[in-house]
Amino acid sequence: MSKSSNPKGRTTIEVGADGVAVITIINPPVNSLALDVLYSLKENYDQALRRDDVKAIVVIGANGKFSGGFDISAFGKLQGGTVESPKPGFISVEILTDTVEAARKPSVAAIDGLALGGGLEVAMACHARISTPNAQLGLPELQLGILPGFGGTQRLPRLVGLAKSLEMMLTSKPVKGEEAVNLGLVDAVVPSNQLLDTARKWALDILECRKPWVASLHKTDKIEPLGEAREVLKFARVQTRRQAPNLQHPLVVIDVVEEGIVSGPRAGLWKEAEAFQSLLHSDTCKALVSVFFAQRATTKVPGVTDLGLKPRRIKKVAILGGGLMGSGIATALLLSNYPVILKEVNDKFLQAGLGRVKANLQSSVKKGKMSPEKFEKTLSLLKGALDYEDFRDVDMVIEAVIENVSLKQQIFADLEKYCPPHCILGSNTSTIDLNLIGEKTKSQDRIIGAHFFSPAHVMPLLEIVRTQKTSPQVIVDLLDVGKKIRKTPVVVGNCTGFAVNRMFFPYTQAALLLVERGADVFRIDRVITKFGMPMGPFRLCDLVGFGVAIATGGQFVMNFPERTYKSMLIPLMQEDKRAGETTRRGFYVYDDRRKASPDPEIKKYIEKAREMSGVTIDPKMAKLSDKDIIEMIFFPVVNEACRVLAEGIAVKSSDLDISAIMGMGFPPYRGGIIFWADTLGSKYICSRLDEWSRMYGDFFKPCSYLAERASKGAPLNAATDSAKSRL
Repeated sequence: MSKSSNPKGRTTIEVGADGVAVITIINPPVNSLALDVLYSLKENYDQALRRDDVKAIVVIGANGKFSGGFDISAFGKLQGGTVESPKPGFISVEILTDTVEAARKPSVAAIDGLALGGGLEVAMACHARISTPNAQLGLPELQLGILPGFGGTQRLPRLVGLAKSLEMMLTSKPVKGEEAVNLGLVDAVVPSNQLLDTARKWALDILECRKPWVASLHKTDKIEPLGEAREVLKFARVQTRRQAPNLQHPLVVIDVVEEGIVSGPRAGLWKEAEAFQSLLHSDTCKALVSVFFAQRATTKVPGVTDLGLKPRRIKKVAILGGGLMGSGIATALLLSNYPVILKEVNDKFLQAGLGRVKANLQSSVKKGKMSPEKFEKTLSLLKGALDYEDFRDVDMVIEAVIENVSLKQQIFADLEKYCPPHCILGSNTSTIDLNLIGEKTKSQDRIIGAHFFSPAHVMPLLEIVRTQKTSPQVIVDLLDVGKKIRKTPVVVGNCTGFAVNRMFFPYTQAALLLVERGADVFRIDRVITKFGMPMGPFRLCDLVGFGVAIATGGQFVMNFPERTYKSMLIPLMQEDKRAGETTRRGFYVYDDRRKASPDPEIKKYIEKAREMSGVTIDPKMAKLSDKDIIEMIFFPVVNEACRVLAEGIAVKSSDLDISAIMGMGFPPYRGGIIFWADTLGSKYICSRLDEWSRMYGDFFKPCSYLAERASKGAPLNAATDSAKSRL
């Protein structure tokens, strides 16, 4: 799968003195298979088959990349009907099976760089495949809510066996050339500089019967007898239902593979073509394609990334604070080869911080993601410090100390003194206003929020928080660092909670409101998990700890008093030495292995909290449907997301979709928070919130942005005049 930036993709044909026609796929940057490219491939194939001076054919990709797959930007056009869809089976049957594979002249795919999705499917239709050792080969279509549609469901099992092919398709994980040759997916592995010559010779060897002429679609030696094959398929279905209970398309893939085994490969191709068409128009596919583009669009910030600024090179980074966040951020930077200085206030804290970083890296070695040599080399980039002596040549500092305003103000005043004038001054604060942090400095143009999520070396999101004074150059620099450390950076404005925490503060508060009025804590968590969240709001409170929950909750109560739900439930539990997972007691009780079990004892705290809030049990709350629970928990989140958009805190709604998915674990197959809301409609959401606000107060009251959209029946994701990035 890949995104095409060039609508004029094509293939070229060149016939050598040896009688081999070399057909080259050209569509930068990754030679994606736009429809133009596929039509051109067929024309050049037909020409090669007609010409008497052509004995054999080699297919290769330009600039060291075979092909990244079907052009994803065409999906939206096909879904919206702005581009005419080729008739079912045109590519998989007419072009790849009846033209390429059935040709009277042998063809060889010469694979370098990557052969993913449709790219690998084109290669599998050739009679042999030669690859470079590090080329990536795979079928990642399921990540976009569809299935391989150019014959991949039929050819891959026949080349690598049923179990391996299902694993490759269901996990979307590619294999490298070296592994591919052992699996039987490619026939030989050679260095890049020998690839084309080897492929030409191989094609002529097939012609001279010195090498086998194999049509992958009709290979049978890798497929188990029917009874055994059905067992493998059954096992795959059980695993898939367990791992992705809300998704249909992985099961469709298994059905299509089965059809080919039971009724023959040609029948399998037709079933694949039919399934591809129906999945292309499914909600899941639309959601996942939207996420694909949204993720790539987060780095486009009007008035910042369109000024022609180039990112400056960041050669050395300092981190202040070696706690959980500081050590995680240090680990993320080290893993991308940035030299890091970790500063602490005393030696005891410093050793503990350095120890945490070391443990993070060691866990990569244990998981086989890093060699012991690489571990030593990476660790050597880390240096501890107790003063600012080593800060004289750092290019960026990220402060990750406790959330205390005067402490942070002192730190930033010191940084201004000791760091060079070009140094970026970053803060990982999650709640404190950056203007306040930099109040005592003259360097407000260099101050920026770099808000990581815990654990920082694992979680994929980086919120880049700008104030009105942050210079565009500093934002461009941090976007570049974000990409280099493999994070998805999202630029947001400066406010309480920024984008993610602010959008999601009503998530826990709505759950508390429901519980105080009679809903069951554990049922709420079960329903929200079933919806696709990694955990429900109460299990999440236990994980982050009640101390953090009360501190951040307090910020929102203070800043948004008119729309916060003030419950004493968590403070009451904390007073009783319950603080969540760390104390082994929160809403759940935890055993030695951190396994959570519902705790019936929490009833007494709920009763007391209810009394303090002055609310009574509403009999309707005990009878809520799953749908009601989902809506009462998430619609307030949607409402707050609308405020974030209207205030210009977020640049665009798709940035909030990515923030919800990567910062909070909102299910990607639902497209993100605003995308999901738009599938239900602004009118419906607004009317539900209206109804609840009359019953339960202003916590549910729709904001003016949402009400205005609902009155016009307009989607929430439309660009807004008021959100011209007023920060």
